[in-house]
Amino acid sequence: QVQFVESGGGLVQPGGSLRLSCAASGTMFSFHSMGWYRQAPGKQRELVARITSGGSTNYGDNVKGRFTISRGNAKNTVYLQMNSLKPDDTAVYSCNVWPPSNDYWGQGTQVTVSS
Repeated sequence: QVQFVESGGGLVQPGGSLRLSCAASGTMFSFHSMGWYRQAPGKQRELVARITSGGSTNYGDNVKGRFTISRGNAKNTVYLQMNSLKPDDTAVYSCNVWPPSNDYWGQGTQVTVSS
C-alpha cells in the first residue's frame, strides 16, 4: 500500500522559511514525476511545484523565486524549501505524483504564516 508522509510544517512569521519533506513508502517512485500541492481554507487545491524523475522543475507563478523543490538521494523523498513566506502561503501542503492520483493523498502538513 502506497503512503506519502509529509512533515516540516508549522507556524512561521512573514519572511521566514520552512523546509517540507515527503517520504513515500510502499512503492518506489523513482521514475515518477512528483509534486507539492497546497489547499487553503475555502480554496481549491493547487499545484505548487513539480519535479520530474530527471530533475526538471516547474513552479506556480505565485511561488517562483521563493520555493525550491528537490528530490532526495533515495529518490523516494521530495523536499520543498520555502523562503520569503507570505500570509497567502498559509495552507495544508501535500505531496503526490504528477499528475496527482486520488489514491495517494495523505494528511498533509499545515503551514501557517502569521505574525
